[in-house]
Amino acid sequence: MAHLPITHMTLYKHGVGFFERRAPVSGEEVTLSFRADEMNDILKSLTVVDRGGGQVLGVDYVTPQSLEERLADCSIRLGDRSSLYDLLAGLRGRQIRLRLDQSETVSGILLGLDESPERQPLAGTLVSLLRDGSDEVQIVTLGRVQGVEILDERGVGDLRFFLQTALDQENTRNVTLRLSPGEHDLAVSYVAPAPTWRVSYRFVAEPDEEGQGGKALLQGWGLFDNRLGEDLKDISLALVAGMPLSFVYDLTTPFMPERPVVKEERRVAAGPVTFAAQGSIPEAEPRVAALRAGRSKVMAAPAPLRMGHESLQETVAVETTGESLGELFQYVIGTPVTVGRGRSALVPIISEELDYRKDLLYNRRQLPTHPVATLRLKNTTGLTLERGPATVIARGEYVGEAILPLTAVGGEVVLSYAVELGLKVVEQSGTGREVRRLNIHGAYLQFEEWTTRWREYRLTNSTAGPLTVLVEHPRAAHYDLFDTPSPQERTAEHLRFAVTAPAWGETTLKVQERRLTRRREELQKQSYEGLQRYLQRGLLDRRMLDQLAKLLLLWETVADYEKKLARCDQEREKIYQAQRQIQGNMQPLSQAGKEGTLRARYVKQLESTEERLRSLEQREADLETQIKRVQQELEERLQGME
Repeated sequence: MAHLPITHMTLYKHGVGFFERRAPVSGEEVTLSFRADEMNDILKSLTVVDRGGGQVLGVDYVTPQSLEERLADCSIRLGDRSSLYDLLAGLRGRQIRLRLDQSETVSGILLGLDESPERQPLAGTLVSLLRDGSDEVQIVTLGRVQGVEILDERGVGDLRFFLQTALDQENTRNVTLRLSPGEHDLAVSYVAPAPTWRVSYRFVAEPDEEGQGGKALLQGWGLFDNRLGEDLKDISLALVAGMPLSFVYDLTTPFMPERPVVKEERRVAAGPVTFAAQGSIPEAEPRVAALRAGRSKVMAAPAPLRMGHESLQETVAVETTGESLGELFQYVIGTPVTVGRGRSALVPIISEELDYRKDLLYNRRQLPTHPVATLRLKNTTGLTLERGPATVIARGEYVGEAILPLTAVGGEVVLSYAVELGLKVVEQSGTGREVRRLNIHGAYLQFEEWTTRWREYRLTNSTAGPLTVLVEHPRAAHYDLFDTPSPQERTAEHLRFAVTAPAWGETTLKVQERRLTRRREELQKQSYEGLQRYLQRGLLDRRMLDQLAKLLLLWETVADYEKKLARCDQEREKIYQAQRQIQGNMQPLSQAGKEGTLRARYVKQLESTEERLRSLEQREADLETQIKRVQQELEERLQGME
């Protein structure tokens, strides 16, 4: 059987791999074996190309069924401990030839087996055959049978089908490539599930004399696993950073949709129908386009970092090139990779000398009360750095570990590897409001106010030397610093303030921020005492205070007039009520006698209430005139203040 070895493998971070197989083969078929859980991706992505001039005629695979379902129509079932017995039991009624001991043979139709009650069933079981050309039934013991020749074509087919089905285990599926006769240069590619590859880094630092920076070797190793059912030998390998879209689409499970049932119609069969030929059928394209593009050029190696009189950079052969794939980044391993079946491997992908700087960074959300020792460097490797753990070694000693984030070329890397326990940070914070400016616009006071907030960082150094810390203060939209030292650095989310705490001493950083807001209040709702406070704070001058005081007095006058109008309304309602009572008393009275006298008295009372109503109307008219006069004065004064 032809074998197509894996020649290239690309692993991704989201649990799939892209595999390429290629080899010259002869014959008309090639069989590939895959795990059952890979088949959906195989059927979705399998690409077959014959680069030798032949043709790929088709691809077939076993329908995904259980072992019992596949063998449902097979007459032969062989057990693990009685395969000969089971074979003969399955051949009952079929033409066979038995080769017995002492070079004897017998042919005929197998009648069946009679089990022996003895302890040795193989020796005692009887095999019965109806001999060819006679009516004689020959009986032999199963122990004499040395060989079985199946003379029935169906029996041979069932036996081969059983053996092939048994070879295809429940967790594997065979895919057969059907080819044209002759020689082929076959290339096959597909996507299949694969463990995500990982990366780990080693950061070997050699500090300068001041100990705050220097040169370091950044070494990166890609880790991957060989879960394939074969050894990988001298393959090309690529590791892709990023997250392409991927999904599982069920193509392996047979699906039988329901269909409507239509009854057959009785009809007379039509005669033959033929069409005239238009021309010859064009031949199919002989082969598919190439699968992959070329690789990018190899990067120039930087000068080696000498540490301990030997070049650490030269101790590991790294021939990795980088290739941008849009939203992805690919590490192409330049040296062939060999990994045994069921084993994992590390391949070097980065070995670069970089400049670094040591800093203490404090961020309460990352670590309360203490700053973290960090190594900061710029990614000048020419490669995108995939996220992974980094072990930090300084002066030949292990000093800590960090997580190196996904970093593009030219981006900054901050490795936080240790906690500085010799310096403690305590925070306090608060908020406030402060009026910045006061204007008068129409009947309103318009305020410009600072919404302020502050945070104080108190640093206590318990070491014998001064320590400089970069305090990360969170940035807030629409807030500006005031009465605060300028930050040394700015990031998208933080302001970094450099603070030096003296040896065995303490220092404080206070960060103050403010945001300008605007609001307004009705002048009419102000009090004279409140306006005086604005005068004392310098937001109003004396002239403006006097004008506002006059306005308040006028509004009070209008309010007093309106109260008097309200009392007039109340008094009118009382008069109306008295009139209704008098009219009710008058209604049953006659015009003569004592009733006439009483009626005349009620009439005088009504006349008196009418006089009171006229006086009330005059008073209301005077009040409304006064209100209009005062409101006119209010409008004139307000216009004069704009």
